[in-house]
Amino acid sequence: MELLGELLLQITAYDQKILKAIYDTMSHGTIGNMLDTVMPKITILGDMGIVWIILTLILLIPKKTRRTGAAMAVALLLGLIFCNGILKNVVARPRPFDMAKFTVAKENLLIPAPTDWSFPSGHTVSSTAASTALFKDHTVWGFLAFVLALTIAFSRLYLQVHYPSDVLAGLVLGFLMGLWGSNIVKRVSDFAAKRKSQKQAAAPAPTEE
Repeated sequence: MELLGELLLQITAYDQKILKAIYDTMSHGTIGNMLDTVMPKITILGDMGIVWIILTLILLIPKKTRRTGAAMAVALLLGLIFCNGILKNVVARPRPFDMAKFTVAKENLLIPAPTDWSFPSGHTVSSTAASTALFKDHTVWGFLAFVLALTIAFSRLYLQVHYPSDVLAGLVLGFLMGLWGSNIVKRVSDFAAKRKSQKQAAAPAPTEE
């Protein structure tokens, strides 16, 4: 445990340097004014995975995209369980504004201060999970979703509410949950199709009168 604690301290020290570099190089002048306006709006898209939930519901409606929508739904659910339900509470890492001396003070954040633990980034997990599941079936739309996912992930760093390692872990976890969700839905879909085919083959042939 002592070795793990020392490792976390070293990671946090590097995280603080990266956050400070982002703040020092991007949060001032014209670019800073623009990002101060845009990034809070970008990050809202990832609040509670809202943009991905809406997209999932839309894809669940047409029959031709229903399997993709189902894969995204499963991926989001898995991400919620492993990120918010397990990892955040097990690691219990404080937010940067609660412990890092180089980041923006809590009262000066551009958005309301999150109240849950920091590791991993839930915004990043949900965004990456949904994008990965979408990419498996629709490459172009999946790529565009990844661009949005990465922008949302970066917004968490710019707004100083997550450490870089929180976001990196969110990217990895989200990618795995996206693949897992897609695989689960594929297996269920293939099994259902096989059962349907077997029933049709076993059905008695219509008799001629």
